[in-house]
Amino acid sequence: MRLFQLAGIGCVLLLAGSGAAAAQGMADLHDKVRVGNKLCMSNHYHSGQSSGQPSKAAAEKEAIRNWQDFTGWEYGSAWGSFAAAVGKSIKCSGGGSNWGCSIEARPCRSR
Repeated sequence: MRLFQLAGIGCVLLLAGSGAAAAQGMADLHDKVRVGNKLCMSNHYHSGQSSGQPSKAAAEKEAIRNWQDFTGWEYGSAWGSFAAAVGKSIKCSGGGSNWGCSIEARPCRSR
């Protein structure tokens, strides 16, 4: 029983110390292509959403933040820039003080 406890603790420590390396490893799962001076995922899109925002601009900003937060978490901060992404689509709906947006884009990073 003691051996299993020690093995479990070792796994937790290994996972805790491998954040950036693990994130980069996730990016390696996808094919990439050069787009200008960037390296981009060739056919893998990420999405971001927002809802209940007071304006269309706020809804777009929140959806972009959502995209960047998840993409940066999954692949590392180098991949988490919506400004650097390609193949972007933004669809918003709502009115008055209740807006929401859905976005999609292929992550890219500077090379």
